[in-house]
Amino acid sequence: MTTTEKKLLLIDGSSIAFRAFFALYTQIDRFVAPSGLHTNAIFAFHTMLRNVLDAVQPTHVLVAFDAGKTTFRTAMYADYKGGRAKTPDEFREQLPFIKEMLEAQGIKHYELANYEADDIIGTLATQAENGGFDAVTVVSGDRDLTQLTTDKTTVEITIKGVAELETYTPAYLKEKLGLTTAQFIDLKALMGDKSDNIPGVTKIGEKTGIKLLLEYGSLQGIYDHVDGMKTSKMKENLINDRDQAFLSKELATIDLDSPIEIKLDDTIFQGADYDRLKKFYQEMGFQKFLEDLEGVTEKVIEALDFTVVEDVVTPDMFHDDQFFYLEILGEDYQREPIIGFAWGDDKTIYVSKNVDLLKDFQFPKNTYDFKKNKVLLGRHGIDYPLVDFDTMLAKYLYSTIENNKISTIADLFGLNLPDDDVVYGKGAKRAVPFDDVLYDHLARKVDVLVKTHVALLDKLRENDQEKLLSEMELPLANVLAKMEIAGIKVSGGVLSEIGLENEKVIADLTAEIYALAGETFNINSPKQLGVILFEKMQLPVIKKTKTGYSTAVDVLEQLAPQAPIVDKILKFRQISKIQSTYVTGLLGEIMADGKIHTRYIQDLTQTGRLSSVQPNLQNIPVRLAEGRKIRKAFLPDKSDSVLLSSDYSQIELRVLAHISGDEHLIAAFNEGADIHTATAMRVFGIEKPEDVTPNDRRNAKAVNFGVVYGISDFGLSNNLGISRKAAKTYIDTYFERYPDIKKYMEDIVRSAKDKGFVETLYHRRRNLPEINARNFSVRSFAERTAINSPIQGSAADILKVAMINLDQALTVGGYQAKMLLQVHDEIVLDVPHDELDEIKKLVKTTMEDAIALKVPLLVDENSGKTWYEAK
Repeated sequence: MTTTEKKLLLIDGSSIAFRAFFALYTQIDRFVAPSGLHTNAIFAFHTMLRNVLDAVQPTHVLVAFDAGKTTFRTAMYADYKGGRAKTPDEFREQLPFIKEMLEAQGIKHYELANYEADDIIGTLATQAENGGFDAVTVVSGDRDLTQLTTDKTTVEITIKGVAELETYTPAYLKEKLGLTTAQFIDLKALMGDKSDNIPGVTKIGEKTGIKLLLEYGSLQGIYDHVDGMKTSKMKENLINDRDQAFLSKELATIDLDSPIEIKLDDTIFQGADYDRLKKFYQEMGFQKFLEDLEGVTEKVIEALDFTVVEDVVTPDMFHDDQFFYLEILGEDYQREPIIGFAWGDDKTIYVSKNVDLLKDFQFPKNTYDFKKNKVLLGRHGIDYPLVDFDTMLAKYLYSTIENNKISTIADLFGLNLPDDDVVYGKGAKRAVPFDDVLYDHLARKVDVLVKTHVALLDKLRENDQEKLLSEMELPLANVLAKMEIAGIKVSGGVLSEIGLENEKVIADLTAEIYALAGETFNINSPKQLGVILFEKMQLPVIKKTKTGYSTAVDVLEQLAPQAPIVDKILKFRQISKIQSTYVTGLLGEIMADGKIHTRYIQDLTQTGRLSSVQPNLQNIPVRLAEGRKIRKAFLPDKSDSVLLSSDYSQIELRVLAHISGDEHLIAAFNEGADIHTATAMRVFGIEKPEDVTPNDRRNAKAVNFGVVYGISDFGLSNNLGISRKAAKTYIDTYFERYPDIKKYMEDIVRSAKDKGFVETLYHRRRNLPEINARNFSVRSFAERTAINSPIQGSAADILKVAMINLDQALTVGGYQAKMLLQVHDEIVLDVPHDELDEIKKLVKTTMEDAIALKVPLLVDENSGKTWYEAK
């Protein structure tokens, strides 16, 4: 590209965002920011944007959005775009953040009242062509925009989610449809458009419309010759719908001279604002994008004095108020070696990489990531005592919006610290640097920890969270470290046997699917599967994609009752995933001691819930029999021990009952009723428990937990396979029958608007700066978050208290039993046979007495020789 060449990129933001949302809709639960915001549309839109920017390399960029439902077209035809389903809240809440992402990328976005994004794009494309631009590229998910293609303007239409684009030029349009761009508009006038509710002419589709246009040249040409056509139903429809056809043409024609105020010079692309984009990626939890971000800003780093300790440590080098920091290259402290460490205060900082020195250490009372340190030092036979302050956990409690790396903490308080990727490199290039670089980096980390200590403590005190750190998170870190060190025994032999069984099931299912299909094909190919199901077997087409038939899980689940082959395909997919992710995956995680040592992430979620990685034991699909089998491989440490599983029963609903004070919910729990049956009776008007069907209970359960998670009618309708209207009725009736729950929700939202945050029963805070936003979608998301955060967060906190109390009880009692796992609301222990009866009582009492609520906490317990038997 020469320096004088001008290229304009115009993106149909409304269309692309909508398609981005549904491109990753089946994975929506995977795309959630630390704040709880769904990010699937933001992620897919960003990916498309990056690909297009790389391909086009524009000098000017604009993303156009629809301003609203009312436009000049609705004035012409009131039903224009009528009948469209209500926009899902999960999509609406992401739109403002897509615009925020564009601003961080240095890309202008624009909308114009009474006009659509198409009109903005058409007008700017025309201005650019007339204004000496060399090329214009339009990107949309709507094929209507192909009418804009000219010798200078190329139109790219998404054909598979937003990952693949089909390029339209006048030549390609002619080759594909045999039409010119003007004729394409006339084709829309004839055939109409269901998605926009453009009427067109009755019973004229694409094939007939193209035939007429090729014969008569244009819509006007068709009507100039309509009287001479032979008598037919088509002729009758053309005559009857003449006004409708020309109205449809007006509706389908993009305005190339809309009254936009934005100028071409306003769309100059100057590149991303690095700091703003970095902050956005952190808030969205987009780690891969964060890692890929280039152009790290230069920071002035002042010299820092430190002392290198090589052979000997002496008592005068230590005191309790110092900070201690331990470094590894990556995140897996169960396997990676220590590459260096540092400790010190505001006067002197010491650095070393001689791990043997740690055996003679007098560890200070302050650190960063105590749990990591305890596990790492435990691998070297060193007991690391509990500290008084952990900067990582303090920052996590104070602000969970961004990650809790030391470089992020430095940024938060206006200090300079290079990111680890700058010092150590990324990916395959990551390596330990020269000693002087390593030592300087470690010293700077300790310097940041020292300088931010008092400020972080003050923040926690202001928020009444000092005890949350000292009495919950720090003791819990100690408990988790002991669990990680202990690990859980896993039988590779059992996993391999399960793998062989799965392979046989997969082979049998494959043969059965081929037999039912009458031929062999690639079951994993959506395209080949679509041909089998919808062309050969003539099953009803529920959903189509740009590349063919949809074979997504929700589609197959609807078809399963109609054809045995579909049920087997669903089963094939499930078993294949279990085989690859959980059999093969877990085999690779068994360490030399025959155990899996999962790592618990303590500083991730805003609700306070723990998550586990390497491997993630929370995602084993226990609802499937084949998934539950995986737990057969998890064993007690010794032959004379068992695994004990203790699981809170419906803890979030019990917390909801306590916080809301709803008398009906409280009464149901205090009477020991099945809560979902009780809800079904109240919501569906059923008088007797025995009259509640399994389906009634299932629907009531979905509503119960949906309320806790702030589910929308869109989400509930998808979960239950019912209409959004029916889902809304369920939710509305629930609130009528449980009025104090409704009152709690109104009160907590009002409080959040006043304070800007909500809290758990233990003062874990969720800041909600968007709660008073003017944008409806942003505000609505914050309101739902205000409602569910105290419930989910309190439940997570109660479990943490129970774990801390249980660890203390086991230690004080001198028991051999030990905690191994924490998964969701479940604690798994290794218990010697001769302690089992006593430990069962101890665990149950400890967990149920963790907090006094208006309803009893209830714990379900089971034990067995495997985790499978214990559940």
